[in-house]
Amino acid sequence: MTNENGKSLEEQKTRKFDLEERTAKFGEAVIAFAKSMPKDVVTLPLIDQFVRSGTGIGANYCEADDAVSKREFRVKINSCKKEARETKYWLRMIVAADSSKKIQARLLWKEAKELHLIFASIYRK
Repeated sequence: MTNENGKSLEEQKTRKFDLEERTAKFGEAVIAFAKSMPKDVVTLPLIDQFVRSGTGIGANYCEADDAVSKREFRVKINSCKKEARETKYWLRMIVAADSSKKIQARLLWKEAKELHLIFASIYRK
């Protein structure tokens, strides 16, 4: 069975739950948001930390996906979880520094929260 784009249901499900793609898209959104921020003495260190944690989620997931042992997989998944949580924190600090970014930051915060919950669930299993 296919949809109007010719994609099978299996392809649609795989795409919907493809964490590598999802974390990459999130990283791209983090970069775009960071580029839109005003740069000053307060925001520069916040942006730096935010970009590191926001893009680190996907990088650690790629490493987890290529892990050679269960232990290595768990360590990298735990890093994904930590990076997602840290990203939420930096978004909060960015909004404290520039409240005009609140709406955009809220959308990214929600995705970071979902990613945190996903990685926390994977880690527990």
